[in-house]
Amino acid sequence: MRVMTWNLWWRFGPWAERQKAILAVLRETDADVVGLQEVWAADGENLAGWLAGELGLHWTWAPSPASDRWQRRIGRPGVEVGNAVLSRWPVVEQDVLRLPAPEESDDGRLALYARVDAPGHQVPFFTVHLTSQLHLSALRGRQVTALAEFVAAHRSGTDFPPVVTGDFNAAPDSDEVRRFAGTRTAPVVPRQVFFDAWEYADPSTPSTTWDHANPYVHPGLGPSTRIDYVLVGGPAGPDGIGTVRDVRRTGHGPVDGVWPSDHAAVVADLQSVSDDPGTPGS
Repeated sequence: MRVMTWNLWWRFGPWAERQKAILAVLRETDADVVGLQEVWAADGENLAGWLAGELGLHWTWAPSPASDRWQRRIGRPGVEVGNAVLSRWPVVEQDVLRLPAPEESDDGRLALYARVDAPGHQVPFFTVHLTSQLHLSALRGRQVTALAEFVAAHRSGTDFPPVVTGDFNAAPDSDEVRRFAGTRTAPVVPRQVFFDAWEYADPSTPSTTWDHANPYVHPGLGPSTRIDYVLVGGPAGPDGIGTVRDVRRTGHGPVDGVWPSDHAAVVADLQSVSDDPGTPGS
């Protein structure tokens, strides 16, 4: 099972040209389930819905309750922002969590849950977008606490471990990422831990998803780093289902001269019930 996470940079920059580049990357990657952040909807069109239609996928999305704060940044009212999930298989259940934030910094960040009816086992799949301001690590810590509890409330009823994707706006060694994973410090929910899929990668593989090589990345916001994650609950399920078999970046370069987003995407192949452990996931 191939899963993916990608922040699509909303309606910033040359968004119409970027839309085509995003589609090209998704088509080439051919992921089974995709978690998307900064998805736009406007004038009766939804980017996730359009992508799903072009790719023949199911989809669901959750709009931010504070899209007006984003609209002021581009001077364009009426454009919503939110999270979305694209899936090869039907989404049979969903829920939305508004992440905690004080009023002065609350721009409506969300976690979206979608239960995917994959062959063999349903998959509890989540995608999240944490607060981005550099000095708000403590707030992101509160948000991952709420996220972990949200995951715990929706993970039962299947042997497939929960899969959490998203833009954490935090480096792998940050307090908030370590707190959510629960393997290098005490987990939020007792016995609930997550493996960072990237730790299964070849150490020589470039890992940055927020990369100064990308012209959309502002150099004043810190060094190149990895802030986007595929996290899989541990331990793996029966027969190793959910085990990370491969992980890599995609969307980390221009498509026909256009960079698709200010973020690179992360793609992970997970062992599914039908996999032969000796071959890569599909």
